[in-house]
Amino acid sequence: MRCIQIVEAASGAKLGERVAVAERWWQRLRGLLGRPALQPGEGLLLTPCRAIHMAGMKYPLDVLFLDEQGTVVALYPGIAPGGRTRWHASARSALELPAGTLEATGTQVGDRLRCSPADTREPSISTHPVSPTLSAS
Repeated sequence: MRCIQIVEAASGAKLGERVAVAERWWQRLRGLLGRPALQPGEGLLLTPCRAIHMAGMKYPLDVLFLDEQGTVVALYPGIAPGGRTRWHASARSALELPAGTLEATGTQVGDRLRCSPADTREPSISTHPVSPTLSAS
């Protein structure tokens, strides 16, 4: 998955410095299932996406929905495992972030977000699971 950074356009508040972009159907289908909890600065942008569910998740997330212009159309702070969002007709994508990010950044409906290429560090959510390393006995 390619990696971007996302900031609030007016204030410059960083929502994510290492946000993986899930653009293919199988990437969106898997999402964060079976992956470790997001670390501060990490996230997952699902596009296209108009609703999400938290079935099978083990940790809460902050989720926001963006329209085609990058304007926040809905917020779900601290959505718990097993939860789900409403379907948002005007949404083009969903951004999943560590719980507490929306409060820390002061993000509100109507804010416009800007995306740019991220540094070269990969987020902890990679497209392939890390295979265990076997140590020699």
